[in-house]
Amino acid sequence: MISIQAKKHDNFSVEFKFGFNCSEDGVRDDFSVNAWIFVPNSLDINPENYGKKQFYRDVKSNVRLITPVYLLRDIAQDSSLPLVSLKHALERVVDNPVPEELDAYEYHLKMFAAIFKSALRDQVSHMQSVRSLDSAEYLVEDYVDNAALVLKKFRALYRIIDVPTVTEKTRGLFRMCDEFMSHVVELRTIRLIKMLDSSINAEVYAGIRRKFMDLIIGEHNYKVSQGYGVMKNDAKHDRQLIYHRGMLKKFIESELYIRLDKKKDGVAVEQLYYSIAAGAAMIFATAVAWFTQVKYGNITWPLFIVLVISYMLKDRIKDLLRYYFAHKLGNKYYDKKATVTIGHNRVGEIKEGFDFISSSRTPAEVMKLREEASSVEDESRIFEEKILLYRKHVTIDDVALSENDDYPMRGINEIMRLHLNRFTHKMDNPEVPIDSVDAEGNISTVNVAKIYYVYAVFQLQHDDVTEYHRFRITMSRDGIISIE
Repeated sequence: MISIQAKKHDNFSVEFKFGFNCSEDGVRDDFSVNAWIFVPNSLDINPENYGKKQFYRDVKSNVRLITPVYLLRDIAQDSSLPLVSLKHALERVVDNPVPEELDAYEYHLKMFAAIFKSALRDQVSHMQSVRSLDSAEYLVEDYVDNAALVLKKFRALYRIIDVPTVTEKTRGLFRMCDEFMSHVVELRTIRLIKMLDSSINAEVYAGIRRKFMDLIIGEHNYKVSQGYGVMKNDAKHDRQLIYHRGMLKKFIESELYIRLDKKKDGVAVEQLYYSIAAGAAMIFATAVAWFTQVKYGNITWPLFIVLVISYMLKDRIKDLLRYYFAHKLGNKYYDKKATVTIGHNRVGEIKEGFDFISSSRTPAEVMKLREEASSVEDESRIFEEKILLYRKHVTIDDVALSENDDYPMRGINEIMRLHLNRFTHKMDNPEVPIDSVDAEGNISTVNVAKIYYVYAVFQLQHDDVTEYHRFRITMSRDGIISIE
């Protein structure tokens, strides 16, 4: 199956997260993603000023393994795979601190922290989705108790490597993971508290809020005791701390990121078609020259003129055929192809393509979804929208993927950021003055936000299942306002 999530990443970029989950049947999985992006004609986005190069400059993708899924309470068990694997890795690096064991030690540290972060996120999402935390207080108990227990058991493992034979740098990797996990607990729990504080039943949740606060205060005090960074309302210090935490996140998740070897797709076929175009043009020029020489004899003025004209037409025929074949290639091949590798093992392939298309070439189901999102009838026709088609095909070898790690891997995630800076270049001012009259007949001028809508319809295909998802991006010249 394919999952998709969308959110505003910053003022000028939207983040789409695709989850390509393998079917676990031991065969190759093929996934297809087609995205139709509807852009108002007033933004002047067209093939002349926004071609393939511009589009791919505005797209940034990161591909990573899907984090193995564990419940928070399962990680806290002494027999849990993440805890047992980490303990063994620490013991081996103490007994034999060779590069191979050091790499395994770092790998299991990162994986434990990443799995813990994912489990916390899932638990928090589940609590946020329940109708009333007061009636499901056992979820709060599970979250607070198990988060604290996992941290306690993780920190207890530090004693294994706190020996003279282990270098300070090696112990420092453990402390980096410890700091990251403490920060994640604090961050996720603060979000829960903010949810409670914004509730109309905030007084009812006083006891639950106190439990969350105890967890946060305990982690805050722990970080201070360990010399980890905490916020101090000092601009320079806090700026550096945020940067440091960003580096910690990249360090922890680096074990899950996958290297992509990108290159242009369909190069050999493209060159073959272009050679056919050149050959066809040459056949035309040679045939004209032969026919003219047979008719007019040796070099004469008519022969000279016909040869010049045939040479001119030959180049045009070659260019027209090249354009035709390029168009045909665009339908069958992709612009870019990337090999997905883990270490030295090839586990899959990702292909991408981009084109402008007309509404007549857009599937009826997609156009229907676009029209259903309109605020007025025939909105897409009124604004004469340009349609951008982004295509992606992902292939994953289940067997090759499962052979690469100590943890069960379900597939890959791709986080794609689409930067929309270019879309704002020809927008009007972010606010426009509007005159209005109130009930007493007083005229006033109000500044109202000038917004634009960019719609995106995604078609997700895996096996025999096809799903559609529709998003609306609200924008102004100041950037993205929201995505729904």
